[in-house]
Amino acid sequence: MTGSHDPVAFISRQTLIRAFPVLRPDSADPLISAVFFSQPNDDAIRVIIITGKGRAFCAGLDLGCLETENLVDPRGDGRDLVDIAADCRKPIIGAVNGPAVTGGFELALNCDFLIASEKAAFADTHARVGIRPGWGMTQLLQQAVGQRLAKQFSLTCQWISAEQALACGVVNEVLAPEELMPRAEAIARMICETDNETALTVKDLIEYRNRATFAEALENERKPIKDLVAASGTSFPSQTWNKRD
Repeated sequence: MTGSHDPVAFISRQTLIRAFPVLRPDSADPLISAVFFSQPNDDAIRVIIITGKGRAFCAGLDLGCLETENLVDPRGDGRDLVDIAADCRKPIIGAVNGPAVTGGFELALNCDFLIASEKAAFADTHARVGIRPGWGMTQLLQQAVGQRLAKQFSLTCQWISAEQALACGVVNEVLAPEELMPRAEAIARMICETDNETALTVKDLIEYRNRATFAEALENERKPIKDLVAASGTSFPSQTWNKRD
């Protein structure tokens, strides 16, 4: 487990950014959970960046840990990787520096968005190694690329290059290797320059669509504003409107 490793701040705390390296890129380090979001409620952290330490982002699960680690409750709080990522209100940027395979691909897909090095590559090999997906692959991949392409990627276990990942929507940007972390830091700094509560509200509103119809999600965005306008009797009230319901 990674409990002996502390998260590392790769730039000053004033930027409110924390980087979490995948400490064993040859495995899922069992779930990286002792490091991954170890301080999700720390107000000194505004943005989380996940990146690989070495040539790979995360090359998948060490199959030997299936008999020794509790992968569905690694922190002992009843939450697995999907729950941890979904519960984290802070933006999570995945800076994919190299191969992200199977469980490592799932780790990447659980980030809010991804940017990638030209050396990045992705593969879902669950079907090849004979392990049922359990950290969101079947749902998060099709959410990113569409169901037909997700079926092709997962059923063939084919490699997806960084450029292919960009073209189909897995990643937002592809950069030269030396530009990856500076770009991730720059994006994080831009997020830190926004109003925090409003930014978190916007993130919540976007993610609400994952569990609601379009019409329901649209109404969820509009209703608090309409209610405040009605209550204030003005066209747009000056009071704070961005608190969560």
